[in-house]
Amino acid sequence: MEYLFILSVFVVASLYASVGHGGASGYLALMALFGFEQYTMKSSALTLNLFVAGIAFYSFFKNGHFKFNVLLPFILGSIPMAFIGARIQINPHTYKVILGVFLLLAISRMLISPKGSYEQSKNPPFHIAILIGAIVGLFSGMIGIGGGIILGPILLLMHWANVKETAGISAMFILLNSMAGLAGLYFNQNFKPDPHILLWAAVGFSGGYLGSQLSSQKLSQYKVKILLAAVLLVASVKLFIF
Repeated sequence: MEYLFILSVFVVASLYASVGHGGASGYLALMALFGFEQYTMKSSALTLNLFVAGIAFYSFFKNGHFKFNVLLPFILGSIPMAFIGARIQINPHTYKVILGVFLLLAISRMLISPKGSYEQSKNPPFHIAILIGAIVGLFSGMIGIGGGIILGPILLLMHWANVKETAGISAMFILLNSMAGLAGLYFNQNFKPDPHILLWAAVGFSGGYLGSQLSSQKLSQYKVKILLAAVLLVASVKLFIF
């Protein structure tokens, strides 16, 4: 089961990094399925995000798919709120419900692809972007994700970035939010990653590198997305029922 979990981390990291995400929602789903202790899940998922979102950002940034002026207001709102959210103590049942909802959002994001490249993008209103970032950051810190599964669709829907720019912006947004969340956990003395986190990080980094490199090619990943969506769905149902 340990080898199966590690293989699953590699697949999740590869797929998420291909769209500029760190994969925290996927790691949380895997840990829920494999029965990991809840107190280690948030720290472990955010730590994995650092490695996977970091290499994803590098891949998209070096190919020119990043707009700092679009990212700036979102991170101004999200970073302090992610720090605060990570320090909020919520009971296990509430945590499972919130995580289950976010896993369903991840499934929707994964299966519903944008129908246009949105090449003609515009900058978001500064104050609106700060507010959105603050809301996303708070919930991201609370459950242990980077927030890319929420920010990405918003950027595309509002035509604030095209598909590849969204990937680059989301990757850095996730990276910074994950750092803020981990800092919040540390200062609240709740930074308790799994003892095998370094091995997982190495596997996640490798998968993230592969996925972010392949994303620039015409590689169809639809079947893999369906499989991963099924895993997330099973995990979300488990969280709601048990």
